[in-house]
Amino acid sequence: MFFINLSLLAAAVVFLVGCGSCQYQPTWESLDSRPLPAWFDQAKFGIFVHWGVFSVPSFGSEWFWWHWQKQQWKPYVDFMKNNYPPNFQYQDFAPEFTAEFFDAKKWADIFAASGAKYVVLTTKHHEGYTLWGSNYSWNWNAVDVGPKRDLVKEIASAVRGHKDLRLGLYHSLFEWFHPLFLEDAANNFTTNKFPLAKSLPELYEIVNQYQPEVLWSDGDGNAPESYWNSTGFLAWLYNDSPVRKTVVTNDRWGSGCICKHGGYYTCTDRYNPGHLLKHKWENCMTIDQKSWGYRRNADLKDYLTIEQLVQTLVETVSCGGNLLMNVGPTHDGQITPIFEERLRQMGQWLSVNGEAIYNSTPWRIQNDSVTPGVWYTANPQEKAIYAVFLQWPNTGNVVLSDPSVTKETQVGLLGYSQPLKWKPLTQKGLLVILPQLSYSQMPCFWAWTLRLTGTA
Repeated sequence: MFFINLSLLAAAVVFLVGCGSCQYQPTWESLDSRPLPAWFDQAKFGIFVHWGVFSVPSFGSEWFWWHWQKQQWKPYVDFMKNNYPPNFQYQDFAPEFTAEFFDAKKWADIFAASGAKYVVLTTKHHEGYTLWGSNYSWNWNAVDVGPKRDLVKEIASAVRGHKDLRLGLYHSLFEWFHPLFLEDAANNFTTNKFPLAKSLPELYEIVNQYQPEVLWSDGDGNAPESYWNSTGFLAWLYNDSPVRKTVVTNDRWGSGCICKHGGYYTCTDRYNPGHLLKHKWENCMTIDQKSWGYRRNADLKDYLTIEQLVQTLVETVSCGGNLLMNVGPTHDGQITPIFEERLRQMGQWLSVNGEAIYNSTPWRIQNDSVTPGVWYTANPQEKAIYAVFLQWPNTGNVVLSDPSVTKETQVGLLGYSQPLKWKPLTQKGLLVILPQLSYSQMPCFWAWTLRLTGTA
């Protein structure tokens, strides 16, 4: 019997090894059982890049074409009437998408300086223009018209030149005005000409050519996942693709999928629930509050301040999420100074406080029960709790009401070398006495982190 059992075990092992391609079935029950690769939760912070033909008019938002020709919103109609000849078409913007100042290495250096651990580039937005020379987007791609360059390849190479950055690619499933999609939509998606001829081939193309470790799907066009064959594609991605071991995916694979199926949830744009979720999630948001793409008509007040961005990062990570912060480059390939400044400021803050962000886990309490503007994270391996406070108090001390102190409790301020004095509160918690520092002695300027050990 012992020999027979070993034989059966050996046969089972051989079967499992040989059946790697059928580990995940094309069902949500099977696909959702796949563990999220650990690197993504550890990373915490990424950069989103919205770039395309919409960067040429750079007016209103990246939905320019839709607002102008489909919805015919007056500001967009007037903009075109006042600035372009009567017969000008959206496709005529493409030759002006020149990217003459685009330097992929410079971009990657800025992203690395921000402290981000992954970068997600829009390879194709809803306009359908691809930033690589797709075989399925003839004469509507960056190699055939516009910069005459494979922009995805250049960015992928530059991102991989930084050991701490991973490549992610955004891809829109649908296209606003593609005739095959419009035909399928008119048939209530009982036909699937568009995904078979366009979307699915493009997805296989970018995965095989550029091997992204984040695949950020978007734009289901109100069509179900069965129309897109999303489960079939994801089964291939998880089982047989060149990135099957490390790739992570989001939840935008067809109507009804969002916040329900996928590797991690995005739920809505700028999703920030303010409380802990059971499933890994990501807050994708924009520095320019009114647009994902670059727009020339933005006002200074439209851009989030570094204080607001740090607060968003801290709140998001405290509640178990990742932050994906968006910038919109110009049509000629520049990341404008205000975007670059925000990214470098975030990197400055993370260089001091990153210990509370990277590789952290949510603590049992997300924000302090008594003191507003205090958010917690934890590092179980270090047996440390981190309390990030967003405002430096005029009183010179911070009340932390939720940690339980012991005789072994120690408190430090990240970026400051000396231990801090503290006093226990009556029932639980502690009052931390902050050091008296001049402006030039401050470890950072926008939010500060207390490190607590010997607490519960």
